[in-house]
This record gives sequence, C-alpha cells and structure tokens, in this order.
Amino acid sequence: MYEYLQVGRIVNTHGVRGEVKLMPLTDDPSRFDDLEWVFIENDGVMTRYEIQSVKYFKGMVIVKLAGIDDPETAAALKGCFALVDRVNAVRLPEGSYFICDIIGCSVFDENGALLGKVSEVLQTGSNDVYVVRDESGREVLIPALKSVVRNVQPEQGRIDVMIPKGLLDDEV
Repeated sequence: MYEYLQVGRIVNTHGVRGEVKLMPLTDDPSRFDDLEWVFIENDGVMTRYEIQSVKYFKGMVIVKLAGIDDPETAAALKGCFALVDRVNAVRLPEGSYFICDIIGCSVFDENGALLGKVSEVLQTGSNDVYVVRDESGREVLIPALKSVVRNVQPEQGRIDVMIPKGLLDDEV
C-alpha cells in the first residue's frame, strides 16, 4: 500500500502571486479546505508545502503554497502531483478503499482460481468497475458490486469475487 495518496495534479499557474491550479483527484474537492499542507512530488523528490489559501473555480482548486510567490516558480510545478500521507487522508467508511490500494490486487473467483490482477478501476458513476488482467493480457471487467465482490483485503493484495453467469467469455 502506498504511503502517500494523490489528491490533485497541478495543471497550470493562476495569477501573479504564484498560485497553482490543481485538478482534484478526490471525490470531495472541498477536502482542500481542511488541509494545512501537501507534499508536491517533483522529479521524484517530495517537498512539503504549507497551504496558505484555497479557492475554487470552474471545477479546479486554486492553491497558494508557502514559498511559491511568482508565476515562474509556480510554473516549475506544472504536471506535478499534490499528495497527502495516510495520516491526513480522508477517513473512508467501512468497505470502501482507495483506488491505489485496489490496483495490483490479485483477484480470485469463488473456486479460488486466480483471474488476474486489478490493472485499473473505471469510475462509471453508478458503480466502479475493476479491470482485471491475466498473465496473457486478457481483460475481464468486474463490476464492484456487493453481489460480485465478496471480500477485499488490500493489505494482503487479495480480492475474492463471485463471477456472474455469462461474464467470462468461456461461459455460455
């Protein structure tokens, strides 16, 4: 499991005071109101920045970071991710998981057969869908529904599922 969680990506600068425009990578962009600081990962180096102000504009989060005081310095952060450590991550309800903790988990069917590993999670609106890829590259799309996903253990890297009839190509 990752020690840091991405909460946004810097997509541009904003204004002349060194503010950055973040695309939120969180279900609740207002979470930035509660953050005192974030880590910015730039060329593999994590730097902690105090958040001085937060505002919202057209689905983006405008953040003023301490020590970033001009557009040129802010521009150097374009494309970088803003992260928080797990201690400051949003508390999830029981049975909910961070996508980064699901990716890479091995998925087993009701008979204990390995279907593959989660390579991606698609957020469809109604429910997430796990993209499970086996060693040959074949993909299976598994709906993240309680009736299908029986057990999730990200600490062990394991997900147990009950495959609905007809979901796999070899089931007719």
